Amino acid sequence: MEPPVKDSPVHPGFYRSEVQKTTWDVPQRYEGLKAIGSGAYGTVCSAVDQKTKGKVAIKKLYRPFQSLLHAKRAYRELRLLRNIDHDNIPDLLHGYALRSPGSWLLRGLKYIHSAGIIHRDLKPNNLAVNENCELKILDFGLARHTESEMTGYVVTRWYRAPEIIFNWMHYSQSVDVWSAACILVEMITGKVIFPGHDSIDQLKKIMSLTGTPQSSLVQKMQSTDAQSYVKGLPVQKKKVFSEVFPDMNKKAVDLLEGMMLLDPDTRVTATQGLSHPFLSEYHDPESEPEAQAYDDSFESMELDVGEWKSLIHMEIMTFDPVNPSNTAM
Repeated sequence: MEPPVKDSPVHPGFYRSEVQKTTWDVPQRYEGLKAIGSGAYGTVCSAVDQKTKGKVAIKKLYRPFQSLLHAKRAYRELRLLRNIDHDNIPDLLHGYALRSPGSWLLRGLKYIHSAGIIHRDLKPNNLAVNENCELKILDFGLARHTESEMTGYVVTRWYRAPEIIFNWMHYSQSVDVWSAACILVEMITGKVIFPGHDSIDQLKKIMSLTGTPQSSLVQKMQSTDAQSYVKGLPVQKKKVFSEVFPDMNKKAVDLLEGMMLLDPDTRVTATQGLSHPFLSEYHDPESEPEAQAYDDSFESMELDVGEWKSLIHMEIMTFDPVNPSNTAM
């Protein structure tokens, strides 16, 4: 949704509202706009769908066509959400709508990981939980297919997996599992587990718990600089998680240890995590679907801003209209 001009006419079927000094043009069926978050690319408001009486989140992008980066990112998020059908991921209507009950974060990760997608920016601000503890994973703007070229500047630092921090190797969906573990600790203890001031400090805080990498992991590192740096670190032993978290449920501690292994190849997967005893109350294989492979061939397309804008409009036009007279986003 591009920023409306304040003095421009309101489209039929829409109304205009001011939210935190920003003008919003919103379909009339969505009422009670309230700001719930913002980031570098957009702002999100909650609202109530008067047709379904359910809550929705409406994301307003900041000038999505001001550059190739912004235009492609906007299209990527639309494509990802259009191709995802899971009750832990928001349905893309004309916003992100809550649909049906879910259990926990790993259930949503199992689904997107099975499609070959890595979210890459899991953090508390990108999780929406309502009063019924129904969870939605938000903001797929940084998500990528596992075969895509990766960058180390992705997940918010505190939730960043160690292999991302210094680009140890071509990373996989296991980086999302690490982020989920950090979020789980924060949910249980109320504190950020690795509040690093910078990348070096972040890695030090991680290794003070996990210990320094074993030689088998160092040998896997594709970056010789990373190998040299890690070899030069003072050797630290892995701490006993049960002693670090003495008041935590023992099953939760055991799950965390599996999710926070330094070697991403041995780290618990989302699917394995769901079958862990700590989540047995919520585990139901029949309601934990996998996804079809995601087609990210558009990532290699070299288009100008206008062409990305046309593709976005084509995606939007595939939605059912908000009302018979208008199909605008």
